Amino acid sequence: MTIRRIRGAAVTAAMVTGLAACSAPGSSEEGSKDSDSVVIGVASEPDTLSPLLGYGKDGNSKIFDGLLARDADLKLRPALAKALPEVAADGLTYTYTLRDGVEFSDGEPLTSADVVFTYDTILDTKTNNTARSELDAIKDVRADGDDKVVFTLKYPYAPFAGRTVLPVVPEHIAGAQDPNTGSFNTKPVGTGPYVLSTWSKGEKLTFKANPNYWCGKPTVKTFTMAVISDDNVRATRLRSGDLDGAILPPNLAATFKNDNGLKTYDAKSYDFRTVTLPQENKVTADRAIRQALDAAVDRKAMVDKILDGAGRPAYGPLPVDDPWFAKDIERAQDIGKAQRILDQAGWKTGDGGIRAKDGRRAAFTLLYPSGDKVRQDHALAYASDAKKAGIDVKVESATWEVIEPRMKNDAVLAGFGSTGDPDFGLYTLLHSSLAGDGFNNMARYDDPGVDKALDTGRRSSDTATRKAAYETLQRELVNNPGYTFLTHIDHLYVLADRWNGLTTQLEPHEHGFASGPWWNIEDWQPKK
Repeated sequence: MTIRRIRGAAVTAAMVTGLAACSAPGSSEEGSKDSDSVVIGVASEPDTLSPLLGYGKDGNSKIFDGLLARDADLKLRPALAKALPEVAADGLTYTYTLRDGVEFSDGEPLTSADVVFTYDTILDTKTNNTARSELDAIKDVRADGDDKVVFTLKYPYAPFAGRTVLPVVPEHIAGAQDPNTGSFNTKPVGTGPYVLSTWSKGEKLTFKANPNYWCGKPTVKTFTMAVISDDNVRATRLRSGDLDGAILPPNLAATFKNDNGLKTYDAKSYDFRTVTLPQENKVTADRAIRQALDAAVDRKAMVDKILDGAGRPAYGPLPVDDPWFAKDIERAQDIGKAQRILDQAGWKTGDGGIRAKDGRRAAFTLLYPSGDKVRQDHALAYASDAKKAGIDVKVESATWEVIEPRMKNDAVLAGFGSTGDPDFGLYTLLHSSLAGDGFNNMARYDDPGVDKALDTGRRSSDTATRKAAYETLQRELVNNPGYTFLTHIDHLYVLADRWNGLTTQLEPHEHGFASGPWWNIEDWQPKK
């Protein structure tokens, strides 16, 4: 949604605030006892539940709300704000008016000071929030009375309204703590439909309905996120009835296809699997190696065999059906092209068919997180394809604690992808200013042309200018790939078929915990 469309919608939204903001449960009769509680199996848990450190930054947190939220079609709608923002003609000022009568779950009222505190704390360089660059456009945020918040931007940032789905935290609690180490990280207080009841690290998180939720008390009174890292164990517990639902890889989700009482949900996503090619590594830093790997990989086979068709080939960070996708960059596997590229660059075939140049073998290590079968299969297929071109890829599993310090020199089978606007995912993935900044720009990619395109896309409010910049970026990624993009994956969920109101959204890489058919669990109603 562009800024001009937001401005045009703001007046209408102000007149239909209640309808636009809430699709909360009505007064229908309560269903069976089992419909009051839900247990979901997920693969992992967040490190923190504090938005100040990045939790829930893309919306859908059940504990918190943002000024805005997204509906099933990802269109922005009012949440803590009464309406969509009023935007100045120059695109540099956004004004939000807060909804009346909203309270945090501890009973304290929400005010504009809480919003200012949230954004100021995240923007403070002392706060350990690796997503800070996403709010780079903000010059100043200030309160105008208790019910208005005014954002002033450094430059027109077309998708800024989409950044204000960021959850708002209470200053009266979080303000008295160190945002990096305070108890708020594990004992959060928000305005959302649920409150955290218990958190047993590595086991489960249980949430209970917030009786004072501004949008109406949810019918589902409690839900539990059971943390089960092993895909097979999640499937087994779902089949036994221990779980009401779970996120599953394609091969396991397929085994529930004919089970009565269970329903499979297929969510399309921006989530892609890619191989980082660190520029600190003498082999993966060689452009010919990177180009050869891009040509050697069989993306379609990965979709068909690894994902069982539940995905699409990835020719870059944007999926092929995205309106910003550069339509002329699709490419099939071409081993002959890969071999020619290496021949011309002086990589000669040696022992065992593996190439070498200036005494250095065309070999490197590819890490993937332990227990992730889908990434393991991608890594093994990638290594097999690379070997056909004469490149030796050693696949190795490890925990993220082991992987993170090795990312500078070793390749990683990684996953990324953000919805809402190209800037949301591409800037942190590719801009050289973020090289080595945690999991941002893991490959330490550095291409002046790509940086220029990213800056143009971020700082321009003209759609045509932005589209041209992102098309230039995508073509440059083909010419100078810092990553080998493999697949965009669908997210598959299997749930007991006992509720009405379940839908899926187009999902980002971060999924399973906040995303999934339970993104709007507060709206679910039991089937009669």
